[in-house]
Amino acid sequence: TILRDIDALSYAGIPIYADGGHGGGISLDENYRTTLTGLNETEIRALFISENTQLMNDIGLGEATSRLQHKLSAALPLEQQSIVAQVRQRIYLDPVWWWQDDTPLPFWSDLQKAVFENYPILAVYENFNGEVAERLLEPYSLVAKAAQWYLIAKRDGAYRLYRVARFHSIQIQNMHFERENGFDLTKFWHEHLQEFRESIAEYTFTLRIHPDRLGFVQSLMPGHFQIIQTDPRNGWKTLRFQVESIDLAKMLVFGLGNQAVLLDSPELREAIRRGIQDLQTTTEQEETPE
Repeated sequence: TILRDIDALSYAGIPIYADGGHGGGISLDENYRTTLTGLNETEIRALFISENTQLMNDIGLGEATSRLQHKLSAALPLEQQSIVAQVRQRIYLDPVWWWQDDTPLPFWSDLQKAVFENYPILAVYENFNGEVAERLLEPYSLVAKAAQWYLIAKRDGAYRLYRVARFHSIQIQNMHFERENGFDLTKFWHEHLQEFRESIAEYTFTLRIHPDRLGFVQSLMPGHFQIIQTDPRNGWKTLRFQVESIDLAKMLVFGLGNQAVLLDSPELREAIRRGIQDLQTTTEQEETPE
């Protein structure tokens, strides 16, 4: 333990002296002092790379984050103040999706209380196919993925993932649950990330699209497809998709129009055909005078 502490101090830039032999040992320079002046340029950039506090606002720490940055900035020596101003004007990280709904969920504060104070919750949840059910959950952690919040909760002895936006209601129970000591949030999230992606990507299909429409697909469904082939003659690309439902697949195909060719999935082909028929029928009814 002592050797690890010595290594940590050395890595932090604190001068340590070692004397060998009888009466020797390890010591610090008694005149050494450290303040925020010990921060180098890259460390200052890391602290002030972005002042976007949306995710911190979500968990009620937005004002505290802003105050902390102001205090750190004021504590820096004058010669380093310019680094803060420079980084603020050159890099800005905005984790919120373009059409993210900023309206806070009515139960958001209760959900955080349950996570921090180990309260079970009785939750009404809607899964990806529209089924709604009531569940008794032990909420462990909240994770923000691309500004979308997820709850890690224990149910029936197993850890499960829930999209917070799909909760219809949450009721805190008048009791506490015993949190499992061995639970590691970071380890759990990374080990189950791929499994989670696959669990919400229930529907697969293949399209051949015009190369000019690749940007449209990337903006609409990032992370939900892979390019498996490019035609050297005309540049058309064959893409394999994994999405949550056939409805999302229909939406994409309709958006691409005649610049896409469906290569498989008779079910999707039939759904598109019915959708076109319904659209034509609705249009004809609207155009027919009473």
